[in-house]
Amino acid sequence: MHTLNIGILAHVDAGKTSLTERLLFDHGAIDRLGSVDAGDTRTDDGAIERQRGITIRSAVAAFTAQGTQINLIDTPGHSDFIAEVERALQVLDGAVLLLSAVEGVQAQTRVLLRTLRRLRMPTLVFVNKIDRPGARADALLADIRRRLTPHLAPLTGVTGIGTPEARVHRRPLDAAAAEALAEVDPGILAALVDGPPPDRAALEAALAARTADGSFHPVYFGSALGGQGVAELVQGIVRTVPAGIARTIPAPEPSVPPEPSKPSESSEPSEPSVPSGRHRAPRGTVFAVRPGPGGQRTAYLRLYDGEVTERQRLTFLRREADGRTAEVTGRVGRLAVVGRPGPLTGGNIAALTGVPGLRVGDRLGEPTGRAPQFAPPTLQTVVRARRPEQAAPLRSALLALADQDPLLHARPAAAGATSLLLYGEVQLEVLAATLAQDFGIDAEFEPGRVRLLERPAGTGEAWEEMPWLDRTRYWATVGLRVEPGPVGSGGVFAYETELGALPRAFHQAIEETVHATMLSGPHGWEVTDYRVTLTRSGFSSPVSTAADFRGLTPVVVRRALERAGTRVYEPYHSFEAEVPPDALAPVTSLLASLGAEFKETTGGTASWVIAGELPARQVRRAGLRLPDLTRGEGVWWSRPSGDRPAR
Repeated sequence: MHTLNIGILAHVDAGKTSLTERLLFDHGAIDRLGSVDAGDTRTDDGAIERQRGITIRSAVAAFTAQGTQINLIDTPGHSDFIAEVERALQVLDGAVLLLSAVEGVQAQTRVLLRTLRRLRMPTLVFVNKIDRPGARADALLADIRRRLTPHLAPLTGVTGIGTPEARVHRRPLDAAAAEALAEVDPGILAALVDGPPPDRAALEAALAARTADGSFHPVYFGSALGGQGVAELVQGIVRTVPAGIARTIPAPEPSVPPEPSKPSESSEPSEPSVPSGRHRAPRGTVFAVRPGPGGQRTAYLRLYDGEVTERQRLTFLRREADGRTAEVTGRVGRLAVVGRPGPLTGGNIAALTGVPGLRVGDRLGEPTGRAPQFAPPTLQTVVRARRPEQAAPLRSALLALADQDPLLHARPAAAGATSLLLYGEVQLEVLAATLAQDFGIDAEFEPGRVRLLERPAGTGEAWEEMPWLDRTRYWATVGLRVEPGPVGSGGVFAYETELGALPRAFHQAIEETVHATMLSGPHGWEVTDYRVTLTRSGFSSPVSTAADFRGLTPVVVRRALERAGTRVYEPYHSFEAEVPPDALAPVTSLLASLGAEFKETTGGTASWVIAGELPARQVRRAGLRLPDLTRGEGVWWSRPSGDRPAR
């Protein structure tokens, strides 16, 4: 039996969790249907998820159909949790993109399909809620072709749509489907142009091939609550989604950081992963972490190759926030493979415990393709405990939550507070509720502000000698050179001195202090994309201690950084605004006044689509003003797209 890992993606309230419940129930994995309203669904098992009726973290559940084990990954729908969605995409073989037959194409739907097509992910479209008043079929298909993609074919039709009697029937591949396939399949195009026309077998083969490479999308109608059309969807999944291994990620756009750098020269090699028997070394990705009793956490690992067994010693690679690569080593304790017994093999997912400190995004072995990169959060806030005695527990709780979400950067701030990076206000509200319910901490958040960054503008050097030259009170000699690094490289520390010239503890003290000092540059913002090189060093035994190097290094770093100079950068968002024709001029004028740079404007009949980039600090204002300028008909979408020098 082979395995398919399928993600269910959609905008909020399209019915993702309800579809998951229906699939599990219809195939015997659960004995009763859970309800989002009742808060008893299988995948939304967190208290806050049940209270709010939204999915916050990815969850996994399995069922078997037609000789295939299907692992369902239910993902968040709210845009504030898009990073959680993108992390889940790493482990998928295919996806089901869910739309509501009533609400139709939403801004988040377009974001998701754009991401899926960039990853060349096999994607089936499921139009849900056909039995609800206001549901549409043909009009919605036209809307999908216009606003999502023209490369699709409906494989089911609906009778009685918009009523409780709505029923689904199979729809053969017709001439319209052949013409749509011809746009992405040269064989079908040649058959239509030169003849003879493609037969049913040729069309089905082309449909499977083009779905597999992510360029074409079968469309199915149905109802998750009523169960209509779900069997046809499952059959489509089994027939068109290939069981894959590691997916090769296309090269990112210039604004996306490159592959993480190798460990610094000061890093010591740790024990390598142990190949299991005749299998190759295991390769996989941790895509979810869940807390457990007694502080023990469960990590969900998707394995691409090799084999993992209980008691096996593994080494995971992690990219730290400053760009360095760290190693996390441990021995597997409990190993529960989703949907089947035995060891974890390539293509499957398992929940494992025993490796301390695992985080989302940790990689087992070297990936075959490019590791996906995620745009960092652009909202910065400061959180404090309302009761002083809870300051230390608050810090511990935030560090624990940051382990579950590596993009939730938490670090100390002034007066016992903690600085946080987030994606949006909804994420902040969920975090506040989590602290209250799971940790019993009443936290106070400052209003969020856009996070800026500094990068070195040039090269600067500085050094300090030991006390006998009467220049410093520290028994240490430190010389450093600061220079710009490649965009996306984070922080890199290197040596021009001989590694054995200092005891290892002194080397470690210098390197750790360099990165800590870079958290606040000359303008007060975190410094990134730098390379710091140790150019000279010295100590006096037995007087010198690591504390001397930790005390002297910040002095030298700041002096070298001042000589190099820094530039401040602000985050930008890519945006799309879909507006009625008569609103084009006022919306364009608004965006221009907010500092937008326009890329293209398309459409002109039913609507115009304006695309470009906008400073992140202006995104909220643009989104709030759009409804007034478009009589509520405008659709706004944006997401982080790198940064630029601040004006």
